[in-house]
Formats: sequence, C-alpha cells, structure tokens
Amino acid sequence: MSERDVIVIGAGAAGLAAGRLLARAGVDVLVLEARDRVGGRAWTVEPEPGLPIDLGCGWLHSADRNPLTRIAKVMGCGIDRTEPDWGKVGGSDQADWNAARAGFYDRLDRIGAETPDRPVADALEPGGRWNPLLAAVTSYISGADPTLISAEDTARYADTGRNWRVSHGYGHAIAQYGGRVPVALSTRVTRIDHRSRRIRVETGQGGLACKAAIVAVPTPALAEGELQFLPALPGKRDAAAALPLGLADKLYFAIRGPADDLPADHHLLGSIQRADTGNYQIRPSGRPLVECFFGGNLAAELERQGSAAMASFALNELRGLLGQDIVSRLVQRAHWFWGADPLARGSYSYAVPGAAAARSDLASPVEDRLFFAGEACSAESYSTAHGAYLSGRAAGRQALRALRGFKAA
Repeated sequence: MSERDVIVIGAGAAGLAAGRLLARAGVDVLVLEARDRVGGRAWTVEPEPGLPIDLGCGWLHSADRNPLTRIAKVMGCGIDRTEPDWGKVGGSDQADWNAARAGFYDRLDRIGAETPDRPVADALEPGGRWNPLLAAVTSYISGADPTLISAEDTARYADTGRNWRVSHGYGHAIAQYGGRVPVALSTRVTRIDHRSRRIRVETGQGGLACKAAIVAVPTPALAEGELQFLPALPGKRDAAAALPLGLADKLYFAIRGPADDLPADHHLLGSIQRADTGNYQIRPSGRPLVECFFGGNLAAELERQGSAAMASFALNELRGLLGQDIVSRLVQRAHWFWGADPLARGSYSYAVPGAAAARSDLASPVEDRLFFAGEACSAESYSTAHGAYLSGRAAGRQALRALRGFKAA
C-alpha cells in the first residue's frame, strides 16, 4: 500500500485547486478522480473544431473579482467580456418586470435576515403577475423551485453583477489549470478509514495511506453514503443532505448556413408567463450556436423524457420566438443530463430552509486531518466554479498546517 502526504478525492475545481497548492508547496500529493477526465462539473467539449461548448459551468460570475478570470487568461483561454442581457423581457412589459424583480430581491434580502429562516417563495408577492417568471429565474440560479430554497442562504450570496465567458471554454481552462497536478483518473474512492494515525483511502484499485485527506466531491456522494467513512461522520452526512444539488441542464443547437441575421449574444426567454420555460442564448460569443438552458422541475422532467423531448421542447419555444424557419436551420450538437450523471447527481447546491449553517458545517475539518472542499462549502460563492476553487485553496492551506503538526508529533 503506497503512502502520500495528502490525498485529495475529486478533481473538480476544488480538488485541483487544493492539489496544485500542495504540489507547489512541495507536498507529496495525489488527486484521485472517478471520472476519466478532470474538471468535474466544468466540462468543455468540441463537437466541431473551433467550436468549444461548455456543458457545465459557462460563466465567470463576479468576473471582475473572480480568481479564475486571471487563471483562464494565464492558461491562454481568452476572456469574452460581453455582458449578458439576462434582465430583458422586451416591449412595454420591461418597466413592470424591472419593478417586480427589484421588489422580489428587496423582500428576499429582508426575509433572509429574519429568524427563523424561510423559503425563497415567501419573497414572492401574493398573486403577483410575474411570480411564474421569478420562479423560472430562481430555477436557473439555484436549480430548484423557490419553495425548496433557504432565503437566508440565498441572501448571503455575493455577486458583483459582472458575468463574462471563457472564450476557449470554462471547463477547458480548469482542465488546463489542473494539467500539472498529480491525478489518478478512473479511480473511485469508496471508503476513508481514519481510525489510525495514518488515514487509509480505499479505491477500486486498492488502498493508499496518507497523513491528511481532502474530500472534494458533490454533496450526494456524502449524503447518500456512496463515500463511506470509518468511523462514520453523521454530521457531515446531515450537512450534505441539507445542501442538495439543484438541476440545470444545457442543450446546444448549431445554426446551419449563414447566421448573421440572428443577433449575437442575445438572450431570450421561452415564455414570460410560465415557470417551466427555457432560457436561450442566441449566438453566444458570436458563434453559430443556440445555447438552451433548463432549470429545476423542467430540467428534471426533460431528463425523464430524454434528449429528443428536450430538443422538441426547445424547438417549440424557439419557433414561437424566432419563427417557423428557425426549426429547419438548427441541428442538435450536444447536451448533458447532470441529474442522471452518476458522479454528479445534479448541478450545484442550494440550502434547504433552516440549513444555511450547513455550509460551514460541511467545510469544517475533522480531527485536523480530514478536510472538505467544493462549491457547497462556500458561504458566499456557492454554486460557482470560483467558489469551489477558493474552498479548495482553503482546504489545501489547512492540510499544510496539519502536516506541520504531524511532523512535530
């Protein structure tokens, strides 16, 4: 059984950040990843040469202070600073929508500071005209219905309002960043035995020993006991269960033939009257694509029905927005079902009402040698790749301090 100073479980943004920090500090570290690739929920594919598509995270949120903005530039991936026009509904409804949306977020901030915690749905105006659209937007942001989400946790999210894209793909940038990190792919961890001074990490390929371990896996793996601990850690399991993953899925169409008649970087909503509606980005970064985004209950239902149903739903809404001719001009290029992905089981975390403290509970070390990272551990930047990255860096620093104590003992 080989031994390392630190073993990191999970090669997403958090695990790679921890592994890179430790490797640069001269620590003997190994990152174990169950997938056959790094990046986790950041994943860029290229169905055609020169046409990168992000099936996972795609926006540098709070881009003006997001550390991954600089990293993407250093990795040579380029930054598209075109801001999205997400707030537009168009026509005479715009002013009314702006007022309703502002009122909703004002109420959300207010009830988010109240005790006891309440669901986000309590910030909706009773009988409000825009409630279905506000529910749809919430499903895009959190991946779940507003009745399921903690108002306190939502109000803690910190956002500068700057949203940029990575020109060569967000997932590609994170994979490039992790290129110098020691990673063992296709190595699924099943159990962490921390009964002895040396931690034993069990995998499908055998066991390894380490002085400290960093766990950077999606919350369902902890909540449902897929990754076991010996002795058990019921507090971690409870914290993870209170931070389920919401669902957001993407589908991409390529545009056949000339596309200059369609506006570049233009956002459209399938409907402003339904909660179960798609979010469409026309020609993102000027490319001949339509990016279709579905959240919450709608994403879950479309996953149940399959990719053909998802494409049909999107085409029907796009027909209503852009006319009948658009259907013959679009060809399906890529999609991914994150809920059906056995190593993710969802897209990004939200806290259930009353569980805003679960993020700090999940992030807290155990015995000063088991450390936890991932977007769900971030109090203010959860659901983002940069939140995962920052939590991984924090866990890496904790592990460094623990190694000093281990050597002194």
